Amino acid sequence: MPHAGAARAYSTSPTGEFSPATIPTEPIGSIPRPAELLTAMAAHAAGRIGDDELATVQDRAVRDTVRRLEEIGSPVVTDGEQAKPSFATYPLAGLDRLAPDGAVIPFADGHHRQLPRLTAGPLRYGVHAERYLRAALRHATVPVKQAVIAPSALSLLYPQAPLDGYPREAFLDDLTAGAEADIRGCLDAGAHVVQLDFTEARLALKLDPSGGLLESFLALNNRVLERFSATERARIGVHTCPGGDQDSTHSLDVDYAALLPGLMRLKAGAFYVQLASEPDPDKVLGVLADHLPGHARVFIGVTDPIDPCVETPEQVRDRVLTAARHLPVGRLGTCDDCGFAPFADDTSTSRDTAFAKIRARIEGTALAARALTG
Repeated sequence: MPHAGAARAYSTSPTGEFSPATIPTEPIGSIPRPAELLTAMAAHAAGRIGDDELATVQDRAVRDTVRRLEEIGSPVVTDGEQAKPSFATYPLAGLDRLAPDGAVIPFADGHHRQLPRLTAGPLRYGVHAERYLRAALRHATVPVKQAVIAPSALSLLYPQAPLDGYPREAFLDDLTAGAEADIRGCLDAGAHVVQLDFTEARLALKLDPSGGLLESFLALNNRVLERFSATERARIGVHTCPGGDQDSTHSLDVDYAALLPGLMRLKAGAFYVQLASEPDPDKVLGVLADHLPGHARVFIGVTDPIDPCVETPEQVRDRVLTAARHLPVGRLGTCDDCGFAPFADDTSTSRDTAFAKIRARIEGTALAARALTG
């Protein structure tokens, strides 16, 4: 019997062939951390508790996240990024060749996030995402997805002026190797799929409307993806959105039509595309229909983590039906627009609201699949 959260449609095999099965629906990544974990993180940062005590609280949060996702019928679960300091900076944990004054990411409401700056080479990942995956696998009874940061985001660590004895090309070689290991470790550990978080894609066009920065990001990400076989790439997806932090975005004003054709050149098996918060979803879907590679599936965002209103299953159903007017049903999946708390200190959305939206996504996807397949 299919899982309660699944619905009749199509799935893809590792060879890229589509066959009758279910409309897949997956979370993107982060879920707001419980109060106990936020308190423990603050205590750890202040030196009041040690690593082992923090790890115990993190594991409880992962276990609760997986349990709640399974209870609402999620056919694929994640760890909710409970133990990550942020979706972008987890590989940097424990590294000491960093300064705090790196690239600034401005958000529409006026706040910003700032990446660190590399001060010396070589770059080595301090933490690999496999650690988070294995923590979730201990508690899950359904497939587990793992999000990793795209190498393009970490390329922003390298400063404008070349580092003595560590040219940019050497940095990119090390970054490519680190990103490959990050992905491969998750695949080998049994991830259902590995998702590259590429939220800086749309921002690149805001920072450089000529498209040069975006092209460099695409080339670097493909440099990593090309290290995997076609079978492996069928289990690798790419997520794009205009950012989501403290109920604000960094690039929603950038036209998707300028991004998506290039994005679809990435050698990935799936694309996770924010759509619920788009003002003109039909336009976006038309671009996707024109450029989606024949081997790939597109997961459309049907819930908006920034909107405090919880979508109804019927609203989700209608968003899927709209997408099905543009794209073959067998190429569709659903997801949330973005993570609900990509940075650990983002409490703008409650944990209960996040799970309510996820439930609506699961139930609405099932309604749409029944309507589409009879």
